[in-house]
Amino acid sequence: MRAAIIGTLAALLALLLGGCSALRVAYNTGPQLAWWWLDGYADFSREQAPQVKASIDRWFEWHRQTQLPGYAALLATAQPRIGEPLTPVAACQWNNRIADTLAPAVDRALEHAADVVPGLGEAQLRHMQQRYAKNIDEMRGEYLQADPAERLAASVKRTLTRAEQIYGRLDDAQRKVIAEGVAASPFDPQGWMEERKRRQRDTLATLRRLLAERADRDQRVAALRALAERSQRSPDPAYRAYQQRLTDYNCAFVARLHNATTTVQRQRARDNLKEWEEDLRAVINGAGVATGAGDPAAASN
Repeated sequence: MRAAIIGTLAALLALLLGGCSALRVAYNTGPQLAWWWLDGYADFSREQAPQVKASIDRWFEWHRQTQLPGYAALLATAQPRIGEPLTPVAACQWNNRIADTLAPAVDRALEHAADVVPGLGEAQLRHMQQRYAKNIDEMRGEYLQADPAERLAASVKRTLTRAEQIYGRLDDAQRKVIAEGVAASPFDPQGWMEERKRRQRDTLATLRRLLAERADRDQRVAALRALAERSQRSPDPAYRAYQQRLTDYNCAFVARLHNATTTVQRQRARDNLKEWEEDLRAVINGAGVATGAGDPAAASN
């Protein structure tokens, strides 16, 4: 369920990065998309659906009122600074600031999830296990191609796409910075997938334990928060050390790429941040507000 929550937030952020007015679309369709995503994992029954959809609607309304202002403020703060050179330390500071800004949304979603847990059955947990296995297969196809050259090319393409969403089209020299940076990265897709499998096993074991113990709400919330913490900070010391190496490398890589951009590209990045901030403020003020997880029109507006 945490994976589905993170996935829903990631989908919203991806829509935000898609361009002007994308977040308004996300908030108009978000509850329905979140329902489909969560239902794809848990396969909720007809009796469970109203409770889950109501929780989704409440989360979106809370998120719009309490979290989006902070997102908009963060984008506003970043705009004048994106024209300046960037150090690896500053890149990591921004990464941590973004993570801290997003954390309350995940925690609130875990509280809603705690209310759903008592109604889950063994058949639904098996469905989640099958969905997890499918995710691993999809990740393997996307990140662990048998041909190393194909794997590297796919990683370079993903990174280039993300960079150009911010800065606009990159020139050959900048593309070389990306290609060389990705090739030298300590990113280990096999280790990442093994850690994902551990998290999946941990999630299923936690849910089964809560159900077997008939845990009360406080116990369920505490257990889900502990699960989220183990997902964020692996109990495996070797993997935690790898995560730190990768984070340090990525901060230096982002700084190197940013410092290779031109004045025009940084202005493009600033303009993008400004458009996204305006989109957020439009949603805060009621434009494109979510219409509800149970409203069929939400999927087509």
